[in-house]
Amino acid sequence: MKQARGSLLLLLPSGGLFLGLFFLPMAGLFVESFRLYVPGNIGSSANAPFTAANYQELLTPSFAGFLFETLRISLLASLAGLLFSFPLAYWIVRKFSPRWRASAVGLFVTLMFLSVLVRTYALELTFGAAGPLRPLLVSLGVSTNGRAYIETLVGAGLLHCIIPVATLTLLGTIQNVDPRLIDAAQALGAPGWRAHLGITLPLCMRGILAAFLFAFTFSISAFVIPMILGKGRVLFISNLIYNRFSEIADYPSGAAISMVLFLVALSIVYVTSAQVAKRWTA
Repeated sequence: MKQARGSLLLLLPSGGLFLGLFFLPMAGLFVESFRLYVPGNIGSSANAPFTAANYQELLTPSFAGFLFETLRISLLASLAGLLFSFPLAYWIVRKFSPRWRASAVGLFVTLMFLSVLVRTYALELTFGAAGPLRPLLVSLGVSTNGRAYIETLVGAGLLHCIIPVATLTLLGTIQNVDPRLIDAAQALGAPGWRAHLGITLPLCMRGILAAFLFAFTFSISAFVIPMILGKGRVLFISNLIYNRFSEIADYPSGAAISMVLFLVALSIVYVTSAQVAKRWTA
């Protein structure tokens, strides 16, 4: 009893901080999403009546297009990030010497601390419409103002941030897999690719899930990358939220869109985690 009470006392500071910095702001956002917006006002007053019009507005095809575009590009970028990060992490763990492994980890940690704004503008200056590679792209018949190219550029910007995080997440997971299991499978006649598919991937699945969730939650909430690289043609839900809050001061509508994005992301994370836990039970 005393031990349980002591544990509760230790949790109170962090629990109170989490309550004050997350639950209370989200509760305020939820209440604001049902307020009636009056044009000309900044936000809504505390006496504004409640309405569901802010959510009814989100049933339009235009908002569905924003949401689908955000989910599609975020999902593709997250999966591509895993395809790059897993072999990279495996190579670092299994092939690098301890010194080179430490250097690789330091490099990825440095990339994580590098400003997203700096990396985004670096990509824009290199691959954008005024970049030094533009003549080469034009000679290859690639239009730098085409929608497909802009979507690819936004995805590349997301990968620039996803790969370091996913690789660092997977390093510990791969390191915990006993390499003797692969050697035993190959000694029994299994080819290398089959040994990895049958042993390495299932044993690393929880780490792969964690890396995917990190990548996806970052991608779906990205703001700077689609704002700069999207050129006004590829925009994410976060850009729409910014527009509602900052440019037209429609706080109720911005709050409603924020709550929808939060619930969609939470649902995807929950369903994905539940399916992986069900399929790969430890």
